[in-house]
Amino acid sequence: MGFGGISIWQLAIILLIVILLFGTKRLKGIGSDVGEAIKGFRKSMNDDDKPSVEQRKGETLDVQAEKKTESTSHKD
Repeated sequence: MGFGGISIWQLAIILLIVILLFGTKRLKGIGSDVGEAIKGFRKSMNDDDKPSVEQRKGETLDVQAEKKTESTSHKD
């Protein structure tokens, strides 16, 4: 017995049919796409653990204000 009542020979036949239908290049591309998707998912899960800009305390921004004069043209 194999997995859930499926023998190893039945799994081999299914694998052979899938390879014949899709070809090895397409299967390799699908595998690469799935791997990239899993990497992206893991990265996004790890990024959620890091505090965002709004949650960080004690940090300030160094900026300078510009004074606008009345002589600049405004589009109304």
